[in-house]
Amino acid sequence: MDETTSAPAGPRGGRQGRNPRGQGERLRDDVIGAALRLLNELGDDQALSMRAVAREVGVAATSVYIHFADRDALVLAALERFHGELVAAIDEAETGAADPAGKLRARVLLLGRWVQQHPGLYKVLHESTLNQRVAMSFKQELAERTTAAVQRCIDAGLAPDDDAAVVSLDLRAAVHGAVSMRVNQPDLPWPPLEEQVDRFLAKLVGLAIGGRPE
Repeated sequence: MDETTSAPAGPRGGRQGRNPRGQGERLRDDVIGAALRLLNELGDDQALSMRAVAREVGVAATSVYIHFADRDALVLAALERFHGELVAAIDEAETGAADPAGKLRARVLLLGRWVQQHPGLYKVLHESTLNQRVAMSFKQELAERTTAAVQRCIDAGLAPDDDAAVVSLDLRAAVHGAVSMRVNQPDLPWPPLEEQVDRFLAKLVGLAIGGRPE
């Protein structure tokens, strides 16, 4: 997946005709897609303007305000879609792994690769001022799924018996810290993502290559 996942069809900046009756939802989707593209480019929700989104879609700014009262409402809707696509991509990545340890590793690796493809959106999702003003409860879904994945490793005897929620929090803190630093400090001599993920899984979860507890 790349940043065009949510992009509306048609050339960028091309003006659309008046939406026929019953197609208002499509315009809403197009506006969200345009906001996602711009947010990924800007990496800052405060730099986004409703007029810029309207130009991206090819409609008047008033058409955007019909669906979103203000910028915060639009950014929140865009981030919720982005996060939903991330959750779906991570769930899909799990299907290619044979055991709980492999599935957990696939989840973490997909997150890192997704961020590499969507660095600006990741910054807005986790570092924007919107986080201080709005409760993004939808982000809890990914946290809960990671905890469940850790618990499956414990239940299968692939990781030491421990509090899965605590282990999951430690793992998520490490992974998010690593991917955030990769986004914000790309010139550091970063090791391959796979190597860093394997160290996190070994030290924080207790997994090791071969599926035996560390």
